Amino acid sequence: MDTLETKSTSNGSTGERTLSASPAAGVPRATRAAIEILKVSATSKPVAVAGAIAGVVRSQTRVEVQAIGAGAINQAVKAIAISRGYVAAGGIDLVCIPSFIDISIDGEERTGIRLLVESR
Repeated sequence: MDTLETKSTSNGSTGERTLSASPAAGVPRATRAAIEILKVSATSKPVAVAGAIAGVVRSQTRVEVQAIGAGAINQAVKAIAISRGYVAAGGIDLVCIPSFIDISIDGEERTGIRLLVESR
């Protein structure tokens, strides 16, 4: 499980947080490729997130989608399903590998979901 550190960025009443991922455990720094990270909130529009996922997968073959909370996870999963349709015409088959992330927000431990989306 990876750990995330949070930096509170007051964003009005939305309560959004900026997350920064720690390096992948057990993988040497030299062999880790930079993976684009998309952060999804409960108010994210799945079609917009799907477009971002499709764009990153087309250029980099993989993207990491992070979500905290049931609403955010719901939007993220819908976006992944939509993005599969976007890239299918180009012969790309997307798969999703879920994992947990431990997060500390304002001194409170939270669990988030990381969805690694890549072409098969």
